[in-house]
Amino acid sequence: MSDSAPEPDHEGEPLRGFASDNNASVHPDIMAALTAANVGHQPAYGADLHTARLRELIKDYFGERAEVYPVFNGSGANVVGLQAMCDRWSAVICPESAHINLDECGAPEKVAGLKVIPVPTRDGKLTPELLDRYAWGFGDEHHAQPKVVSLTQSTELGTLYTPEEIAAIGALAHERDMLLHVDGARLANAAAALGLPPHAFTTDAGVDVLSFGGTKNGLMFGEAIVVLEPDAVRGMPYLRKAALQLASKMRYVSAQFVALLEGDLWLRNARHANAMAARLATAVARVPGVEIVRPVQANAVFAVLPREVTERLRKRFRFYIWDERTGEVRWMCSFDTTEADVDAFATAIAQEMAAQRPAHSER
Repeated sequence: MSDSAPEPDHEGEPLRGFASDNNASVHPDIMAALTAANVGHQPAYGADLHTARLRELIKDYFGERAEVYPVFNGSGANVVGLQAMCDRWSAVICPESAHINLDECGAPEKVAGLKVIPVPTRDGKLTPELLDRYAWGFGDEHHAQPKVVSLTQSTELGTLYTPEEIAAIGALAHERDMLLHVDGARLANAAAALGLPPHAFTTDAGVDVLSFGGTKNGLMFGEAIVVLEPDAVRGMPYLRKAALQLASKMRYVSAQFVALLEGDLWLRNARHANAMAARLATAVARVPGVEIVRPVQANAVFAVLPREVTERLRKRFRFYIWDERTGEVRWMCSFDTTEADVDAFATAIAQEMAAQRPAHSER
């Protein structure tokens, strides 16, 4: 299920909704940072003062060896980061639900030339046992060589890895001369939920390269590749340019991250999004007939509803159908989701379910 899948036509209405944290507005502090950066001239391609400040902040958050490469978007961050970790004959092992497998239009294969090996999982999380089952064929010229394990934190199914779980996967990967990558599009939500600083479940857990998300947490545009182990990558500056991810006016990407990271804005935004998801889950769990089908650990709620209820609700609120076969839907909360948004949506769900029940009782 893609965050960019078509939605019903709402005739231009500015509906609040729960389709994606990509649908959220830009945080006012980020807008202010862009305006503040829009003064005078600055050197291009990352030689500006804002990017220099971002490099300092990244070291503060992830360690002295950390290097940062701002890019335009999350797909670019993932593809360039993975490409810099791999050879042309390499393979990347990831959960079947991973964004790099399902939602990047084959870019890891087409742009980076990599073989993606998807692993079916119950909850969107790899384990050492699963990795052991799929990491094979080393030295066999007929087999794409497993080189990178890619995790998502928090996962596409809204679940979280503990630092210990990541460290165990990283230890096995490194034992087999593989590297560990994390798609951190919602890394801030994971940090807020775990109550830990980002380095605790990245740098300290053996992660080599990280895609650090900003757009889903209040930025207008921009993500960042964070290299935690410089020896794990080759040619990053050249690959970023060749993949069309080098911003000439990089200060506008970097200034947003500086505003996000200099204080606690990144954490406040993520905590709020998580809290709104918890509020929504609590409210709808009391509605007869609604089943919450996955743990609500970050800012996503997955539920199963009758198809007719889903169809009526989507005329009033935006959200995605996650699995057409089972009727599973996904509701995402963001930094600008309000308690009123949640309460109105929960009330609408209760109303539609109540309207549905007489039809069921007649059968």
